[in-house]
Amino acid sequence: MKLSERLRELRAERNLRLKDVAAIAGISVPYLSDLERGRTNPSLDTLQTLATAYDITVHDLLESVEFYGLNTDGALPKGLADLVADPVLGGQLTPDWVRTLSRIELRGKRPRDKQDWYEIYLHLKRILE
Repeated sequence: MKLSERLRELRAERNLRLKDVAAIAGISVPYLSDLERGRTNPSLDTLQTLATAYDITVHDLLESVEFYGLNTDGALPKGLADLVADPVLGGQLTPDWVRTLSRIELRGKRPRDKQDWYEIYLHLKRILE
């Protein structure tokens, strides 16, 4: 996933408009739009500002971005994070499964809730094992 796609994904997951994020982060709407379209690259300060606006770390902001490394639970999509946190269902997921699931998307969209993620996990597990 490209950084521009990750920024758009974070905003969409939180049901925020460009105007909302720009106001929270203290940046202009046109600049944020350019970032989400991949027309410009943010500085490290801007990455920190956006991470703070989304209440995550820069590492979590860059989760799933092609050039970056390991994921943390804070960077997981909401439904998947709920599944991982579930004391019963989440206990079935190894770090490898969480990493695999966190990369799943279909036509640029991801499952939205814990049940959808769990069903995908069960289907993949049946196929792969």
